[in-house]
Amino acid sequence: MPATIEPDDSDVLLVVDLQPDFMPGGALAVAEGDTVVPLANALMQKFAHVVLTQDWHPPGHASFASTHGAAPFATKSLPYGDQTLWPDHCVQGSAGAALHPELDTDTPFLILRKGMRGHVDSYSAFVEADGKTTTGLAALLRARGVERVFCCGLATDFCVAFSALDARAAGFATYVVEDACRAIDADGSLDAAWARMNAAEVWRIQSREILG
Repeated sequence: MPATIEPDDSDVLLVVDLQPDFMPGGALAVAEGDTVVPLANALMQKFAHVVLTQDWHPPGHASFASTHGAAPFATKSLPYGDQTLWPDHCVQGSAGAALHPELDTDTPFLILRKGMRGHVDSYSAFVEADGKTTTGLAALLRARGVERVFCCGLATDFCVAFSALDARAAGFATYVVEDACRAIDADGSLDAAWARMNAAEVWRIQSREILG
C-alpha cells in the first residue's frame, strides 16, 4: 500500500526515550519496548528533522520512590503537584540511561536530555512537570520551520502523550505513530491518554501511512 503521508522540511520526528531502562529487563520496563527500535530507525529515514529524547535523571531525583523512602508507584504531593514515584531509572551515566545500542543516533540533529533538574520530573520533551518550565524545543523547531510533529517511542501513555499534548499546545499539528509506540497501560492509563490526545486533536496514525 502506498504511503499517505510524505514528510517534508516542515515535519519533525520526535523519538521518545528508547533507552534500556524502559526495555524488557530494565528498571522501568515497557512490555515489547525493544520492538519499537527498528521501526523508529525506519521512520527516521523519511524525515528531514529528527529529535531523540533521553531521560537523564541525577541520583536522588524527586521522582524516585527511593528518594522519599516510599514504595514504587505510590503518589506524593510535591511543590509542582502530585508525582508518581518511580523505581530509580535512567540515572545519568548509567547503562540503563544510554540510548538503545541499535538506535540510529547519526540521523537526528538533536538529542534532548530531560528530567535533569533534581527537583522536578519531565515527561514531556517540551515542558517540565511543573507545567511552565520550557525545554526550549518548541522555539527551536519553529526556528527550523517545523509545522508538524510526529511522535513515537516510550511510553504511549506517559512521555509520548505528554510530549504530543505539549506539541499541540505549542501550536504544532501533532501525530502519534501508534504502532511505533508501546504503553505501560496501568489502571486504564492508555485509554485516558488517548482520550486527552483525541480531545486535543492529536492524530493517531500507523507507520505504514509514512513508510508505505
